[in-house]
Amino acid sequence: MILARVLGSVESTVKHLQYEGLKLLYVQPLDARSGMPAGDKLIAVDSVDAGAGDLVLVLEEGRSTWEAVGREMGPINRAVIGVVDAVEWFSPAGGAQRPPGPPAP
Repeated sequence: MILARVLGSVESTVKHLQYEGLKLLYVQPLDARSGMPAGDKLIAVDSVDAGAGDLVLVLEEGRSTWEAVGREMGPINRAVIGVVDAVEWFSPAGGAQRPPGPPAP
């Protein structure tokens, strides 16, 4: 899974039949510890009604993505499957930590 920030949506008037009725999101993968951008921006099918500025989980697997959006054997390789409320981890030195990261747009 990929932690990402939703930058916006993608509009398309002509598309594969499996994409009919699906919302596409433009997302920026993030480093979970720093909250900073990590890698190229991606397009993913939205299965949780996420919106611009949301912190989300993106699934990047064949069959699992089809099941997440209810389109068996569709040409879909990324799906937003969750909206993240917070990210924290526990340090061996003790105590929970959260990434500083940039604020949501």
